[in-house]
Amino acid sequence: MAKGGSDKKDLGGDRLVSKNRRAFFDYEVSDTLEAGLVLIGSEVRALRVQGCDLSDAWVDIQRDEAWVKGMRVPVLPHAAFGHEEKRQRKLLLHREQIEHLRGASEREGMTLIVTKCYFKNNHAKLEIALARGKKRHDKRQSIRERDASREAEAAMRRGRR
Repeated sequence: MAKGGSDKKDLGGDRLVSKNRRAFFDYEVSDTLEAGLVLIGSEVRALRVQGCDLSDAWVDIQRDEAWVKGMRVPVLPHAAFGHEEKRQRKLLLHREQIEHLRGASEREGMTLIVTKCYFKNNHAKLEIALARGKKRHDKRQSIRERDASREAEAAMRRGRR
């Protein structure tokens, strides 16, 4: 007899925890990279159950190590030991990747932001991006383009009926 199915469809594949939607509005994203995330036990469980807040998350490179700062992982009330919600967490990257990110962020005036948090084969991963901040007029242009595409899609739907 077969076992009962679970809610999670593919435990081995990617499972999105959180996405930083605001980042694509505030920044021009040029290059993305996957990085592992060093967590303690209660943080892993909290990520799976409650997710995380990436709206203020950014990456800092200190002494050949990459750290994510501003990422908020809520504390589970029933955890045996808690963790600090906004502590800096170490990223797992190769030295060449760290040097590339450091050079690009210092030389080109770009910043490193976090765009996604997900589990891949039961390992916590972050998608980090090299980005340049948008000016106010660029944001207005993005809004105009988004509204125009929505209107075009609505017109297409009306035309199909």
